[in-house]
Amino acid sequence: MANSIKIGTHDGCFHCDECLACFMLKLLPRYKDATIVRTRNEAILNTCDIVVDVGGKFDPSTYRFDHHMRDFKETIDTVLKRPEGNSKIKLSSAGLVYCFFGKEIIKQILSELEDETAIDCIFNMVYETLIKEIDGVDNGIPMYSGEPAYRIVTGLSSRVDRLNPKWNSKDVNIEHQFNEAVALTGKEFIQHVEYMGNVWWPARFIVKDAISKRFAVDPSGEIIELSQGAPWNQHFYMLEKELGAENQILYVIFPDANDYRVRGVPVEKDSFVCRMFLPEKWGGLREEELSKVAGIEGCIFTHAIRFIGGHRTREGALAMARKAIEIGKSLK
Repeated sequence: MANSIKIGTHDGCFHCDECLACFMLKLLPRYKDATIVRTRNEAILNTCDIVVDVGGKFDPSTYRFDHHMRDFKETIDTVLKRPEGNSKIKLSSAGLVYCFFGKEIIKQILSELEDETAIDCIFNMVYETLIKEIDGVDNGIPMYSGEPAYRIVTGLSSRVDRLNPKWNSKDVNIEHQFNEAVALTGKEFIQHVEYMGNVWWPARFIVKDAISKRFAVDPSGEIIELSQGAPWNQHFYMLEKELGAENQILYVIFPDANDYRVRGVPVEKDSFVCRMFLPEKWGGLREEELSKVAGIEGCIFTHAIRFIGGHRTREGALAMARKAIEIGKSLK
């Protein structure tokens, strides 16, 4: 019977990683109606069909996915046997379940998506932008060296932690709280996968089209035009290499509401350091003052850091990018 299937995890204080691990497993048809058994009793755990975050064993062949052992050093790259990978983040139970079942889980959520390349890319992005964070927090891996200027306490792991019974609370049903935590992590996970499949992945084709047509936008090939605003930069670096344009593109222009934006291409994803910033004299200026200094009518603004600017028209944004390249190259 389906309801005789059991997922084992530890009892007591719960954490984000095993809550999400349990939720992800229950997205799979074979575990959909499984009972979650919370215990540290080895005899009971041995009756479970799969065990996560407890038991002192990592053995996929027997469906045991703990990560607390002293000699456990697995990362996504070692588990998936990626010789080119350089991940230093040790996996938690969420990461382990995701590595072994993630693509199958994604296919359950994005049931209409049959493109295996898309599934692979979404799998990697969900790991990089969600699961890695959970792995790092659970394993106590610092994000950086030194003391941070402030701490973020609104992350998913923190929100799960606050669902645990408080030291001074009475008559709290911890199993109910655990189920609340499973639901919380699950909602976040589903939203994340759906965003990657329905919003992030389709943007790839807008970026690919823009890079392919860059010489029609400007003979230099150093400016691309997106047909619409989209999350472009996470696709850009892979596609510019794939299309033979690596490190050649300096600016991106795209529509934004009723105006246009001109954005310097970052030296790497998520950086505000550009391959070529907008001209220094433009920095922080707006409207008529900027138009006068730039010699281009209709300018709206240039950010003080000079990574982005705005113009009222597509032609004006293109003119800003061209002038910025002209000035930038003259200073080299």
